[in-house]
Amino acid sequence: MGLRFNHFLLTFKILAFALLLAGGADSGAVSAQDGEKLFKQNCSSCHRIDQDMTGPALKGTRERWEGREDLLYKWIQNPAAVADMGDSYVNSLLAEWMPRAGLMNAQAVSKEEIDAILDYVDNWEPPVAEETTTAQDDAPAVGDGGISSTWLLIVVFILLILVFSLWGVRSSLKKLQDAIAESEGREITPEMPFGEKAKIWLWDNKVYVSVFGIFVVVYLAVAGYDALMGVGVYTGYTPDQPIKFDHSLHAGENGVACVYCHHSATKSKHAGIPSTNICMNCHKAINQGRSDEGTAEIQKIYAAVGWDPDTQQYTGEENPIQWVRVHVLPDHAYFNHAQHYVVGEIECQECHGQIQEDYTVAGQYAPLTMGWCIDCHNQTEVKMDGNGYYDEVHSRLVDHNKEELKKYLEDGTITARELGGWECSKCHY
Repeated sequence: MGLRFNHFLLTFKILAFALLLAGGADSGAVSAQDGEKLFKQNCSSCHRIDQDMTGPALKGTRERWEGREDLLYKWIQNPAAVADMGDSYVNSLLAEWMPRAGLMNAQAVSKEEIDAILDYVDNWEPPVAEETTTAQDDAPAVGDGGISSTWLLIVVFILLILVFSLWGVRSSLKKLQDAIAESEGREITPEMPFGEKAKIWLWDNKVYVSVFGIFVVVYLAVAGYDALMGVGVYTGYTPDQPIKFDHSLHAGENGVACVYCHHSATKSKHAGIPSTNICMNCHKAINQGRSDEGTAEIQKIYAAVGWDPDTQQYTGEENPIQWVRVHVLPDHAYFNHAQHYVVGEIECQECHGQIQEDYTVAGQYAPLTMGWCIDCHNQTEVKMDGNGYYDEVHSRLVDHNKEELKKYLEDGTITARELGGWECSKCHY
């Protein structure tokens, strides 16, 4: 049974990868590194390398199909045709896995791409858990305003104690002076109102008062500037969601690519909220979580789409999930996910953090301010090699007859700023 399920698993996995490549794939040489990317983007939603999931585990596929490679390629590229051949081994796979996942669709994937995925699977090793907690993690953060404000309050408190102490000493000396004058028969100077005393003291100590006043004004100006610059910045905002979707499980442990769920990021300015149909691709078969809480969250998905796990049928009673939006840009700011992810080849983690490791329900990782975007455009190198989008730009830059373009190649890199990434109209309508 292990041989049969692994056989079917490999096939199903590779077919799933090609599903995201709809329209065909290049038949050129493909590396094992490409296989990892293909696996994560297209296969990991249903398959794991070392464990069964919606489909069987893929580890050891080549060994199980040894001597039957041609049939394996055909099965991946056209499973319906191979299923009709009546092969006994294929029939056993169908009997075991068809009730769980159904028959795969024919996939437009080349043999080279299949080999790349198999190379990645064969060389894959389970990740080693690392201890990431350090002493520095437990130390209080410096520079966030907490420690500096505390010390300021301490200094102010000490100064107040000193002022009141000196005021008490002065009052005692004044009483002593009046007593001596009275005993000697001299006239006692009448006590002045507090306001008059304050004016005299301020005038007599105008240098110190001026320095202190400047300090207070500068501090209030800096504090006000920081407060104003924080308006509309919601770094760390992580609202409660109707379903506690665990990114560390899906994107981390299971290796599901971000664009499998947020597929609009490859074609649109918006990454999009995954539909519940995406969830059901896996959770038709997976109805239990790692804990009772996880199982309860899966039941919320079933309630949303109207799915009865006992009868394996849709009831027609739907209750859409009311997700809470996290990332919000101003209306006058333009950002395109496809431009950054597909053309710029920017990883999702650059803006959203190591969500596959640190987050459960997603929160806002980056400040998303204009300064943050400008700084990224100033430092991020444009990946031109092998990127057809920049072929014409690259050819003009390397044309040494164009002297005005040579300066962009002096450091050997091209940044988004050097290609116009600081132009106002790039981000503002």
